[in-house]
Amino acid sequence: MVMSCTRLLRRISITNEAAQVMGIRGYAVAGGKTKKGSKGGGSGDTPTASVLTKELKSTTVFGANILKDGADPKIMPDSDYPDWLWHLLDKRPPLSELRRKDTETLSFDDLKRFVKLDNRARIKENNALRAKN
Repeated sequence: MVMSCTRLLRRISITNEAAQVMGIRGYAVAGGKTKKGSKGGGSGDTPTASVLTKELKSTTVFGANILKDGADPKIMPDSDYPDWLWHLLDKRPPLSELRRKDTETLSFDDLKRFVKLDNRARIKENNALRAKN
């Protein structure tokens, strides 16, 4: 009953007020204008200009504040940050490259990485062999 009524209503054009009374949802009209002071959307087709200056953008990390009453942190000079921070995004060698090198010549960090990746690969291989087909 409800489905057939809904199908009939789709064929009939009704006003927004009537649709609200009946509880029918519709799509927004493309290019429609909103009333002054209504919710949603900006003020017409003009894009809003950024109120942040270039100087403020280059000295502050916007959106990094997690506290209610806090302020966004300021960007400090590179010398104020720890050395390890600058090496976080360095490329590390994959397992295949570590296997080709001699384990005696590997640095401690590379040796730890080799052991971890090798164990992970062995576990995956054992799981694949034991898996039921």
